[in-house]
Amino acid sequence: MSFKIDRQSVGELNLLGKFRQGSVYFLFNKVKTRIGEKLMDEMFAHPLTDAAAINRRTAVFQFFEEKGVVFPFEADEVALMREFIDTAAGKSPWAVMVEVQLHKLLAGLTKDGRFKNRLLQLQATIVTLKKCLGLLELLKSENSPLQGHVAALSAIMQQKDIRSILDCDIYKPMSTGTVSRFDFLLRNRYNEAMKDVLQFIAETDVYIAVSNVSRERRFCYATAVAKEENLFQARNLRHPCITKAVGNDLQMKEGSNLVFLTGANMAGKSTWMKSIGIGMYMAHIGFPVAASEMVFSVREGIFSSINVADNMGMGYSHFYAEVIRVKDAALAAATGQHLLLLFDELFKGTNVKDAFDGTLAVTAGFSEYNNCLFIVSTHIIEVGEALKSLPNVQFRFMPTVMDGNVPRYTYTLQEGITEDRQGMMIIENEGIIALINKM
Repeated sequence: MSFKIDRQSVGELNLLGKFRQGSVYFLFNKVKTRIGEKLMDEMFAHPLTDAAAINRRTAVFQFFEEKGVVFPFEADEVALMREFIDTAAGKSPWAVMVEVQLHKLLAGLTKDGRFKNRLLQLQATIVTLKKCLGLLELLKSENSPLQGHVAALSAIMQQKDIRSILDCDIYKPMSTGTVSRFDFLLRNRYNEAMKDVLQFIAETDVYIAVSNVSRERRFCYATAVAKEENLFQARNLRHPCITKAVGNDLQMKEGSNLVFLTGANMAGKSTWMKSIGIGMYMAHIGFPVAASEMVFSVREGIFSSINVADNMGMGYSHFYAEVIRVKDAALAAATGQHLLLLFDELFKGTNVKDAFDGTLAVTAGFSEYNNCLFIVSTHIIEVGEALKSLPNVQFRFMPTVMDGNVPRYTYTLQEGITEDRQGMMIIENEGIIALINKM
């Protein structure tokens, strides 16, 4: 079973964007190596849907954070090792010997660079293997959650052929015979084992980079439980990419699985909803989340409708694009899957009366899907009054505090339905009416 999230939801939550400051990926992308970055890409693209697998991965991240393990490898040496190992050709020892001797001869006659490049790759591989052995011994002594993987790689390192390579002094000249022998062993006989070593280096790169971010920002590691529990509990959950973001608590469970969120524009509703979606997504890839505590039931996907735009290519107005988006969400929820669905300011592309009727009807309809978790926000507070008869709806609002005629936003979630109506006051504060009257 694969985790379902479409391009729009990914964009609205700003999850990806390797070079885009403010994206969640950019926040965590502190890896040192290209192979580490590739693994990071894979983790972000494939959230886990098994609670046990999620908890195993978070345990590894947590271990690296608690121990403060330092990444011992050099990125350029790892890159050279990867080039060396990836160019294996399945040759015999004799064929390798002939090739090495030929390249060395050509290096002396024609300045051919292949022998020098091969020697550099071999030396970088030996240095990297020695550092890997040191890291394996450290993880073994610390009783890490990776003991099975550590034991398997340690066994490779104890092979007689590999030990002879590790004992080599790379700063002393190597004979052609030694270069040929090491080349054959690493790129042919033990090629798959060396690929396992590279995979281990990529994994530790990600574990260390991500755990460092978690330590610096005081994130936590969420605990996953079975999807059937339909549970989501978080304390001090906040947006991970906002400095000094205000955190809030959230509790959703069976019989209380829909949060109806109200508040004035700019009060923080959209940011809070994005914080929930990001937290849930990061928890599914086993990464730390911006919270003090979090327990969640595994979801089979996330569906959001936060920044719906018109689609001129298909002839969709803003309102019709919203309708199509809600229809897609309804179809997803009707499949019986366990989803997290986020709807911010439903039907803001139409008049207030239709927006009221539509928001009420859609929210009431979604409340019947007990297998899903819903967050619905609006500034049409009258909808909330009409929903109070529904037993599984909880009401929360983002308050606005007035300092004289100036609104101030606390971004702190409160129970109930907002009574804030400062829109006209803000318009007057900006002098719009006075400006128009002067014209």
